[in-house]
Amino acid sequence: MTTKKPHIIIFNPDQFRGDALAHLGCAAAVTPNLDRTCQTDGVSFAQAYCQNPVCTPSRCSFMSGWYPHVQGHRTMYHMMQEHEPVLLRILKEQGYFVWWGGKNDLLPGEDGYASACDVYNRTRRRLTGFNLHAETAWRGAPDGDNYYSFYAGRLEPKEPGPYIDDDWAQVLDAADLIRTYDGEKPLCIYLPLLYPHPPYGVEEPYYSQIDRARIKPPVKPYANWQDKPSLLLGLWESQRLQNWSEDRFIELKATYLGMCARIDAQYGFLLEALRDSGRYDDSAVFFFSDHGDFTGDYGLVEKTQNTFQDCLTHVPLVIKPPSWLQAQAGISRALVELVDFPATVAELAGIHLRYSQFGRSLVPLLTGTEQEHRDAVFCEGGRLVEEKHCSESRSLEIVGPDSLYMPRLRQQIKQGPEHGKAIMLRTKTHKYVYRLYEQDEFYDLVSDPDETVNRIGDPDHQDLIRELRDRLLRFFMETADVVPWQPNERNFPREP
Repeated sequence: MTTKKPHIIIFNPDQFRGDALAHLGCAAAVTPNLDRTCQTDGVSFAQAYCQNPVCTPSRCSFMSGWYPHVQGHRTMYHMMQEHEPVLLRILKEQGYFVWWGGKNDLLPGEDGYASACDVYNRTRRRLTGFNLHAETAWRGAPDGDNYYSFYAGRLEPKEPGPYIDDDWAQVLDAADLIRTYDGEKPLCIYLPLLYPHPPYGVEEPYYSQIDRARIKPPVKPYANWQDKPSLLLGLWESQRLQNWSEDRFIELKATYLGMCARIDAQYGFLLEALRDSGRYDDSAVFFFSDHGDFTGDYGLVEKTQNTFQDCLTHVPLVIKPPSWLQAQAGISRALVELVDFPATVAELAGIHLRYSQFGRSLVPLLTGTEQEHRDAVFCEGGRLVEEKHCSESRSLEIVGPDSLYMPRLRQQIKQGPEHGKAIMLRTKTHKYVYRLYEQDEFYDLVSDPDETVNRIGDPDHQDLIRELRDRLLRFFMETADVVPWQPNERNFPREP
C-alpha cells in the first residue's frame, strides 16, 4: 500500500436503518448512488451493527474504538473528554485538515471543537427549510394520535426556490470546500447529518419517489408484551399509535424512505464534487449511520436506549477505499461493528493508534483476502437503578413537558427496571440479550427474523443460550477496561 495519505470523507446520516438500501433488498428504497458504489469500487457491509442504539454513546464508540461500557459513555450527556481518544482529533494531530459540518453528539459543549477540527462549519446559506423539532404545527392536537408519531409528511420550502435546511447547507458547503481546497494537507470531511432522524418529513422530489405499493408493511405489535422489556410496553402505550391503520404506517415508512433517498442524493452530490476536483481516486469515503429507527415496526416510532431489535442496531456501512487499494467491489456478509471504523481509517491513512482499542480493520474484507471478521457483534444500553445521573432527566428540563420524546423520557426516569442495563450478543443466526433487572431474551433469527417470539425458556435452546452467555462473559473480560500506554514513575523524583 502506498504511503500517500488518502482524503477521508465521513458521510454519517443519523438513524438510517440497515435495511433501507435497495441493493440490500429493500424493494421501495431509492438509493442509486450507494448501490452504484458497491457495484463499482466499494463494499457494502450487509451485517454491520452499532454498539448503542442512540446517538451520543454510539458516536463516542465509533470515534474511539471503545465499547460504551469501557469508560462510561452510556448516555446522551457523557461525551468524549479532552484526554480520551477521538479519531478526528487524531487525524488533525497527524496532519489532516479536519472540516466538521453538522451535529455534535460527540464532544462536550463546554469544551468546544478546536482540538478535533480546524473548521467547525457554521453555514451562511439562507435556510428555506424547516427545523421540525422547533416548528411543530404538524403535530396536531396534544390529545391526537399524531402528537407523538413524529410524522410530518411532505414539506414545502418557506419561500419560492430550492428547499435548503441545515443538512443541505452542510453538504453544499462541503462540496464547495472539496472543489476549491488548495491546501497541502489531506482533507478529512466529517458530515454528521440529521436526516433521516425523525420527525419524518421530506420535500419533493424525494417524498414522491417512493412507491408505496412496494413497501414492506411494518412488523405488527407484539402479541405478547410480557416477555419483552417493560420500556417497550410503556413506549407503545405512550406513543398512542394503537389505532393507526397499516396504510398510515406505510405512509410514515414511505416518508422515512424518502428521507433516505434524499441522503443518497446528497451522498451522490458529494461524490460528484470529489470527481470534479480530481480527488475521487485519492479518497476513502465512509457511509454509515449511528443507529436505526423503529419506523412503525412493533407499532413504535423513534428508538430506545436499551432494546436491540435489528431495526435499531443494524446499520448501513458502505466503504469506497482509495484507488490504490484494490477493493473487491460488492456486498460482504461478514459480521462487523462500527467500533471497527477507527482501525480501518488508521490502516488506510498509515496511522498507528497509540492506545488500546477494540476495533479490527476492515481492509482485509475490502480487498477480499478475508471473508469473515467476527463471530458475534455487541450492542449495549441502559443504567443501574441507582445511576440517577444516567436517567437523562436533564432532557426534561431542556425540552419541556410537550417534547416529542416524552414517551421515552418518561420511561427512562422511572426508578424501576424500565431503563435497566442490558447487552445484546448477535450471531448470524441467533440473538441473546442479557438484562440486569428483567427477563433475558433469545431469538432464533432464522425462523423468526422479526424477533417476535422470546425463546429464552425453550428447553431445546438451553445449551446454546449457555454458550452465548459464556461468550458474553469473555467479551466483558476482553473489553472491561483500557490501561494507558504511558506508565507512571513508581518513585518520587530525587531531590537535586
